[in-house]
Amino acid sequence: MRERYPGYDVLAKRHSLSWNDATRRVIDARIGVPREPRFLDPAEWKTLDAICSRILPQPSDRPPVPLAGYVDQKLHDDKRSGFRHASLPPQREAWKRGLAAFEAEARAAHGESFFSLPALLQDALLRAASDGTLSSPAWNGMSSKLFFENHVMSDIISAYYAHPSSWNEIGFGGPASPRGYVRMQADRRDPWEPVEALPDTEAATARKNARVR
Repeated sequence: MRERYPGYDVLAKRHSLSWNDATRRVIDARIGVPREPRFLDPAEWKTLDAICSRILPQPSDRPPVPLAGYVDQKLHDDKRSGFRHASLPPQREAWKRGLAAFEAEARAAHGESFFSLPALLQDALLRAASDGTLSSPAWNGMSSKLFFENHVMSDIISAYYAHPSSWNEIGFGGPASPRGYVRMQADRRDPWEPVEALPDTEAATARKNARVR
């Protein structure tokens, strides 16, 4: 897969004017997220890890972002968003109940644990959850649709884009403190931000135009 920002590594800014000691501590904590459970039990962790792998399949050319680790740490620290849907229980209870429900749905439909199912069957259960059509008693009155929207998608995607590896993909310079960002308008960038590579067709056109001139 073609890199949008070839050769860019946001961690190269570590000792530049972009980051101060406080920023470096934050980044180090994000890189050092444990890759094993501290809040969830082993079976719940395997289900969560399988769900993360289907929601955000990751490139094979670099170590994966520890998505399950990020979610587990959020639950371990009980770090909340400051709001929740009135129909959902608190996040710890919601995740515990949701993971148990996915396991129950997988057992009922296929006779196996969710994390043991082929990817297509896992996807089918996740799609059913997003549609709100799962109805195992294990949901205990919690809407699978709301759980999917407010936790599965929100927590996992937020975890991915909190990690420096994803910043490399999108050309984000990270929290620029103390330097800060200056050019905030669309299609403008600061000189120290990465330049996006042109698609092959645009690059070929640019080379052709350069020869004409």
